[in-house]
Amino acid sequence: MTKETKIMTVREAIKEAMTHEMREDENVFLMGEDVGIFGGDFGTTVGMLEEFGSERVIDTPISEAAICGAAAGAASVGMRPIVDVTFMDFVTIGMDAIVNQAAPMRYMLGGDVQVPVTYRCASGSGTGAAAQHCKALEAWFCHIPGIKVVAPGTAGDVYSILRAAIRDNNPVIYIEPKALFGRKGEVEVGKIGVIGKGDIKVEGTDVTLVCWGRLLERSLKAAEELKEEGISVEVLDPITLVPLDTELIVESVKKTGKLVICHDSFKTGGFGGEIAARIAESDAFDFLDSPIYRVAGADTHIPSAKNLEKLVVPDVEDIKETIRKAVNKK
Repeated sequence: MTKETKIMTVREAIKEAMTHEMREDENVFLMGEDVGIFGGDFGTTVGMLEEFGSERVIDTPISEAAICGAAAGAASVGMRPIVDVTFMDFVTIGMDAIVNQAAPMRYMLGGDVQVPVTYRCASGSGTGAAAQHCKALEAWFCHIPGIKVVAPGTAGDVYSILRAAIRDNNPVIYIEPKALFGRKGEVEVGKIGVIGKGDIKVEGTDVTLVCWGRLLERSLKAAEELKEEGISVEVLDPITLVPLDTELIVESVKKTGKLVICHDSFKTGGFGGEIAARIAESDAFDFLDSPIYRVAGADTHIPSAKNLEKLVVPDVEDIKETIRKAVNKK
C-alpha cells in the first residue's frame, strides 16, 4: 500500500494529529484557553470547534490550575483529554495537578487507574515574547516519575508523536517549538510514532550531535555547513526525552568517539546534563576521545528585545564552534 505524504506546517501537523485522533475515538477531547472560537493562540485548532462542537472543543476559564486538574480527573475516569497549555511558562500554575496528581495516580492506585492526558506546551523563545512567555522547561518534567516527555522538531515527527501521545495511557508532556510553527515539512499521513524511539536524522562519523525541538533545525544546518570543512556530523534526535532512547545514543557515540549535546533550555540543570551522565556511566565512555560538550541556552531570562534574545539561545555558529572544539579543529 502506498503511503500518503503531505507537506504541512508544524501548526497544521498538530491540528491534523488531534483531528485524526478525535475522529477515531470519541473519548478524545480538547480543552484550553481560546481553543474554540479563537482557534488557538497559535492557530493550531482553527476549525475544530466547527467539526466537533463545544462539548469536545472546550474553551476554558483562564486558570491553568483548573484546566490541568480537570484534565487529570477526566483522564482517570476513561477520557483522553488534550490540554492546550499554550505558553509552556503557564504550566507552572498547573504543576500541582500534573506532578502531584496525574503523575503518581497510577502508581498509588496499584495500576487500577490510568491517566491518559496530553499536555501540549508551546516552548522556547523566538517570538519576542520575553521572560514570562519563552521558557523551555522540559527538564522539570523529565525529573518526575510517571510522566512521559516528548519534544519533536519536524512536522512529520510533530504529527506522528502527537498521535502516539494521545493514545498513551500515561500523562505526556508534549513540547511544541513555537518558533517553528510556520516551518513546513513532509508528513506521513496516518503514521503513529513510537514513544521512546529516537532517530538519526543525518549519519556521520566524526562526532555525535544530540539535539531536539527547536535546535534540531539549527543543528541540521550546522552539520550541513561543516561538511565543507571536512567534519562529518551524526545528527541524532531523541524525539522522546522520557523514556530516552539511550541505546541509540550509546551506539552512535561508540561509532564517532565524540558527543555534543544541544538544546535551547537553560544549561544548568538542563536535560543535556542527564544525557552526558548516561554516556559517562555506559560502556560508550571508553570510546570517547574528547570531553562531552554542551551547547545550550544561557542561564538568564529571555529578553524582550529580539537582538538580545538571539544572544541567549544557541545559533548555528555556536553549534559549529562547539563541534570544532570537540573534534579539535578549532
